[in-house]
Amino acid sequence: MSQPYQSLTALAPESAEHTGGRPLPHAARDGWMRPYRPGPWRVAAAALALMLAAYLMFAALIMVAAGSVQGAGACLGFAVLVIACTLRLLRMGVWISGKGLRQVGFFVTVTLPWRQVGRVHTAQQPVKVLGLPRTVMGQALLISRRGGQMLRPLMTDHNADFLGRVEAFDIAADALEGWATELR
Repeated sequence: MSQPYQSLTALAPESAEHTGGRPLPHAARDGWMRPYRPGPWRVAAAALALMLAAYLMFAALIMVAAGSVQGAGACLGFAVLVIACTLRLLRMGVWISGKGLRQVGFFVTVTLPWRQVGRVHTAQQPVKVLGLPRTVMGQALLISRRGGQMLRPLMTDHNADFLGRVEAFDIAADALEGWATELR
């Protein structure tokens, strides 16, 4: 039985040459999967956030031992909020399955069945560096609906998953374009 959410961690530059950007024939198409690994910037931010949550839980434990239940509750509540935000941060990105394409943002998730996906392509345009206001010229994966409405570009070569990993961006973009071409 396949996991509901899994990452295609086996995609390496060597395997992408052999598949030509098409999905692997043995890839499970029922479950949602990310066609790329989370990048080092995203993983580092998540690790730091989880370390902060661990310190907050330890502080809550010390406050309970000192008799301050109200302060401990506040620390524990903030730690749970940090953990929830970290999990959401790790799930951000583009996910695909045989059912369609899912674009997961921090606050908004958009799911499109393949029949509603119009065009998936990469384009040179100004992109944000790590989601910050600073923009540079880079590549973005653009997804449009059948009616022509564009989705926001969550996958760029300067986001937390692909900053400094241009080859990984190209492999992931080719995989997404291959899935879109095959399943549309």
